[in-house]
Amino acid sequence: MDLARRPEWKLLAIPLVGFLLLFLGFPALVNLVYSVSEVTFQTLRSPSLSGFANYAEVLADGDFWRASWFSLRFGIVTALAECLLGLGLAVFLSPLIEKRSSLMAPLMLPLMVAPAMIGLMYRLVLHEFVGPVPYYLYMWFGDSPAFLNVDNAFWTLAVVETLQWTPFAFLLFYMAYQAVPTDVRQAAAIDGAGSLQVLTTIDLPLMAPTIVIAFFVRFIDGFRVFDNVYTLTGSGAGGSTASLSIYIYQAFFKQGAIGKAVAASVLLFLASFAVLYGLNWLSSRGKE
Repeated sequence: MDLARRPEWKLLAIPLVGFLLLFLGFPALVNLVYSVSEVTFQTLRSPSLSGFANYAEVLADGDFWRASWFSLRFGIVTALAECLLGLGLAVFLSPLIEKRSSLMAPLMLPLMVAPAMIGLMYRLVLHEFVGPVPYYLYMWFGDSPAFLNVDNAFWTLAVVETLQWTPFAFLLFYMAYQAVPTDVRQAAAIDGAGSLQVLTTIDLPLMAPTIVIAFFVRFIDGFRVFDNVYTLTGSGAGGSTASLSIYIYQAFFKQGAIGKAVAASVLLFLASFAVLYGLNWLSSRGKE
């Protein structure tokens, strides 16, 4: 008899199902109602249905598409950078960490700091007038770029995000690298394969599922970024650094357009769901 069909398993699943329905299902239902309603802070308890007008307003808003383009670029760039750096560090530092496991602790320190605090810290460090980095660049080279202006803000934000979350990718890749059987590497070495050949023909193919998962996880996190972008530059000049999360925040709290904000959040959820569905599809294809 299938274990999943036994009565006790259904009883054990009741608390989990109840939790999901209460804390996820009900808010999701409310959001769906608000997204097709005309609602303000004064009419939260009695919204009036307006069809898909909120979705039409969002899709016709140029700021929404600028925020979507920013989030898409930011998610792809940061996910690629974090995965490449994390993979390189995992392979390069693996022999050292095997001998000195205590080195893992300082490498994980950036993950222990809240993204908002990271944003505030770099906002002070890179400030054009009081920041130490521009000060020393002026002292040594006679000039300093404006790190947070319209031209450079995107890449500054991407570097800050990468510096904070590369340890996450490094941790995943290090564990995957350690999980590769040593006897397979030894057999390849006996056959005359060099270190680069072992890496490209054995290690990377066996680590591929972890690499794909790490990339999509970091892409989703970068796509919905809010904290450090908001504290560093906000929406930027003309909305140049407004992510989708910042766009939703401004529509909700600053414009009071609750229906519009919720409709945008539903679209963000659908985009994230599509990415997760694609990840699940790739995973199932890989198993086949």
